Amino acid sequence: MAFLGSFDISASGMSAQRIRMDVAAENIANIDTTRTQAGGAYRRKDVVFESYGSFADAVRSASRGQGIQSRSAGVRVAGIIEDDREMKRVYNPDHPDADADGFVTMPNVDLLKETVDSMSATRSYEANVTALNAMKLMAQKALDIGK
Repeated sequence: MAFLGSFDISASGMSAQRIRMDVAAENIANIDTTRTQAGGAYRRKDVVFESYGSFADAVRSASRGQGIQSRSAGVRVAGIIEDDREMKRVYNPDHPDADADGFVTMPNVDLLKETVDSMSATRSYEANVTALNAMKLMAQKALDIGK
């Protein structure tokens, strides 16, 4: 059926937003981490999305009677990158990671930004769930017509 590809599109969005929520949670969990295995303070991570296919491609294939092809359009995570913004330096001479001047290099994680990112990812996830449920309802109604 032509609309089955729409389920894949919504599912790809839900999957991408779940990863975005996971990364925001990891950033919050490491907000005070001054020592990592790589050395130095934790660096904030950010998710990069990439679209594949396009709405125009979906319309062209649908107009040819091919319907929306599975995996013809959607979003995927292109990568998870480290934020290259400057790290915070906090004066705390009693900290075990303090330098000779008493400053500690802290992660470049901002709690407010991470909270807003996770709220945005949650809303996007919910929007994809709503679209998925609408498509499911349309499919059920189409099956009811055939009775």
